[in-house]
Amino acid sequence: MLYVTRGLVRSLLRLASERDPDGTTIPIAVTPSEDLPDADLAAGTPVFTHFYMPDSGGSVSAVFGVDLGTPAGQTQGRFVSHPEGDLRLSMRDDLHEVVFVAVPPYAEESLAAFDRSGRRQEFTILDIEPPEERPAL
Repeated sequence: MLYVTRGLVRSLLRLASERDPDGTTIPIAVTPSEDLPDADLAAGTPVFTHFYMPDSGGSVSAVFGVDLGTPAGQTQGRFVSHPEGDLRLSMRDDLHEVVFVAVPPYAEESLAAFDRSGRRQEFTILDIEPPEERPAL
């Protein structure tokens, strides 16, 4: 079972809607459940809580193929939108351990999760807030 916060789902669906008719790909990261005081889950359970803006470092990424907007090895999932309405993982998607796919009208009912081989995964949306991000010193 996968877990994701409602705030993350709403943010991702809003971004997909704003970029429609273009698709979007956004790296998403987890927080361990023990770092989420309101999560009633076993310790160590990963919860998708954060995303990295897809345009960060875009010009350098376009030239060198390096995604500077996303810390290396720190995203366990990916969110992609399919404006054409195909709610499946496609060969064009940037595969990750977990891929959330959304289609118009970009509502919770039009969101699905898949493993990297394309098998649909069950997920639960949690009404909890992630911890505040603290800037590195």
